[in-house]
Amino acid sequence: MNPVKLLVTGGLGFIGSNFIRHILKSRSDISVKNIDNLSIGANLANLKDFRKDPRYRFVKGDITNFKLVSRLVRDADVVVNFAAETHVDRSIADPNSFVKSNVFGAYTVLEAARRNNRAAKIIQVSTDEVYGDTLEGSFREDDLLKPSSPYASTKAAADMFVLAYHKTYGIDVAITRCTNNFGPYQHPEKLIPKTIIKACMNFPVPVYGRGEQIRDWIYVQDHCMALAYVIEKGKAGEVYNISAGNEISNVKVVESILKLMGKPMDLIQFVEDRPGHDVRYSLDSSKIRSELGWSPSYSFAEALKKTTEWYVDNESWWKFEASKKILHPTPWKLKW
Repeated sequence: MNPVKLLVTGGLGFIGSNFIRHILKSRSDISVKNIDNLSIGANLANLKDFRKDPRYRFVKGDITNFKLVSRLVRDADVVVNFAAETHVDRSIADPNSFVKSNVFGAYTVLEAARRNNRAAKIIQVSTDEVYGDTLEGSFREDDLLKPSSPYASTKAAADMFVLAYHKTYGIDVAITRCTNNFGPYQHPEKLIPKTIIKACMNFPVPVYGRGEQIRDWIYVQDHCMALAYVIEKGKAGEVYNISAGNEISNVKVVESILKLMGKPMDLIQFVEDRPGHDVRYSLDSSKIRSELGWSPSYSFAEALKKTTEWYVDNESWWKFEASKKILHPTPWKLKW
């Protein structure tokens, strides 16, 4: 039997590279092509140990390159679209690249599938931020989208294109919207790796406002397993929320990391809040649990300990990037 041909876009980023690792380690019947343009969120080192794997191939290229994407989609059975600019602060400073990558990139994948008359299944990896924030309750898949940032707006626009291409052209698509991920290989600008890295260097750890913003955290491995469930069992035209039920304030997350590392709490430095900062994200993931049978495997405490240990043990992975990227707590402010 020929292996299932999987095309991953943006597979050198945090979640994409973890997903490729999960698939190649857990499934012997799948081959992976990975297209990535090596932008700020990508790192070749994320998958260096798979370079000689005959089931893995890296293609350097941009998701908006229709000729290249069309050729890759034509040969794929399943497309998982991770490719996106994801740093909210940077979207505030410069929304243009987010529109290009997140909106036009998704359109390019969809149009490639349509023009090639392919029956390939497309999984659009979206975000909980498309719903905006809520002070109470949890968002369900059919709730109104109310994005707050340019980043979230571009992801919401991509979701609308995906659903429109399903309804208009019959393209086999599914959308996943996941809560905040954490784990190995996450970019040093993100809260959890930034906290660990700065604590390693005994630098102040910047926290926006008073750190009271609440996020529902999920270990990246659980997210990857959920995506595998959607590929195997997800229905065309459906949206699936993915969450683990770990709603914790940002400052509590930082305090937990400092405690794990034996660092003093006075490393915390409260800084000016960013514009339009959502107060609370919360997703109802009962649909994927009841219909597809997925549930998270890791507790927050267990996953945070594993993540902290990974960054402490892999200084060579983050040291160069950290020296360039995380000295300033508010990159959006540098251009304002």
